[in-house]
Amino acid sequence: MTHALLRGDHHVHSTFSDDAVSTLAENVAAASAAGLATVRLVDHVRRSTPWVPDYLAAVRSLQVPDGLTVLTGVEAKILDASGDLDIPELPTGIDRILIADHQFPGVDGPLGPSVVRERIEGGWAPEDALDQLVSALISAMRRHPGNQLAHCFSILPKIGLSENDLGADRIAAWAKTAAETDTIVEVNEKWGCPGIPLLDALHGAGAEIVASTDSHVASDVGRYSRVVEILDGWRAR
Repeated sequence: MTHALLRGDHHVHSTFSDDAVSTLAENVAAASAAGLATVRLVDHVRRSTPWVPDYLAAVRSLQVPDGLTVLTGVEAKILDASGDLDIPELPTGIDRILIADHQFPGVDGPLGPSVVRERIEGGWAPEDALDQLVSALISAMRRHPGNQLAHCFSILPKIGLSENDLGADRIAAWAKTAAETDTIVEVNEKWGCPGIPLLDALHGAGAEIVASTDSHVASDVGRYSRVVEILDGWRAR
């Protein structure tokens, strides 16, 4: 099957991220070669990141092939249960912040997955952990509307849980908030999330869904496998 969503890749990293190997120009060339209509160039930031103006200048200097729209973004992790983000002051020109669950949003700051797993094994009720995670995501969307959720719920298997544990009420509240806050939600190739029940909820709420590879090398830009499987399963329903 073919899907209109696959004409875009809304999460592509360059050498502005310390774990990627391809330049902005290489990613744009790869997007064009893959037949994409849209590519979002995204790199990791922290509060101390100084290079965002240089990144934007580099994007502006790109030679963009006809038929391709280039969008910009920065990816920042949720810091805590209040929905605060690890992000610097941003200049004009960033289209979307990608809100990422790289770590678990603790009450007093981010927690590594192993710490959360140990706390759950030690008696922290999974229901309470899930409440805290979903509440943090909702708070982040409300504090930073008009942005994008990156590989949302990829943290769950790292802490010994899954999307199946979320339950209908949490999923509905999450999807409703995405729609209300103009938050785009990506289906992520690298992490294979979110799954079909969550896409159902997003669609029912009226939220926008996009596809992303989360690529760190140009040869992966616009190359989908897991996303195709998810979208095919979703369409079959």
